[in-house]
Amino acid sequence: MPVAFVTGCTTGLGVAIAERLARDGYDLVLTARDTARLEWVRQHDAFEGRDVLLQELKLPDAQSIASAVGAAFDHFGRLDALINNAGLTVRESALETTEAQWDDIFGANLKGAFFLTQAVAKRVIAAKQPFRIVSLASTHGIVAFPNRIVYGTSKAALIHMSKNLAAEWAPFGITVNVVAPGTVTTPSRLEYMSRPEVRDMLLARVPAGRLGEADEVAGAVSYLLGPDAGFITGHVLVLDGGTTIV
Repeated sequence: MPVAFVTGCTTGLGVAIAERLARDGYDLVLTARDTARLEWVRQHDAFEGRDVLLQELKLPDAQSIASAVGAAFDHFGRLDALINNAGLTVRESALETTEAQWDDIFGANLKGAFFLTQAVAKRVIAAKQPFRIVSLASTHGIVAFPNRIVYGTSKAALIHMSKNLAAEWAPFGITVNVVAPGTVTTPSRLEYMSRPEVRDMLLARVPAGRLGEADEVAGAVSYLLGPDAGFITGHVLVLDGGTTIV
């Protein structure tokens, strides 16, 4: 069975991606800062028959990264895919953004993703095996939105980091791609959209006239890990209903 390492699996997109990959036949390493928040896995029928390792991971802590990667390889002996989904967000104006906010967001969204990816890639390259990497960015990393200076900049940097890694690691049989969703109806977003005026504002900027679904994002990740995407690397797959083209 192929094995995928998925970060940030406590809710939202991480849950949808984990479920989809389980149905695709992957065994899984699922991570969270607190593994107690991963107990939902044990009650979900998508994981029946799958070997699932629940692992603590605190990005960007170097010791935590080393421990999680080591545990994954000790348990499965190999990895076939890495999905960098974990991240933090903040809604703050540029004039009010603090150094602590900047460090927290960049630590989780960029530094943590890079050093986790590096740690996995070292082992994969040494083993001379092909590998797939997909990182979750955002339309905030492609076009500008007010009050998203730190989050948007971190996701733009994640996109460029992925393109650099794709160019450098292509000779090793490693593909590196990005999925960049627009607004998706995850639990946290639904709470934010509970006010009609907020929902109307978000819908007004989507030409497709609706918001994305977590399963659609999971499907994009599945495609980039699948056999039909072997010649795709350094690509940003945008799922936004047309938001970034108008």
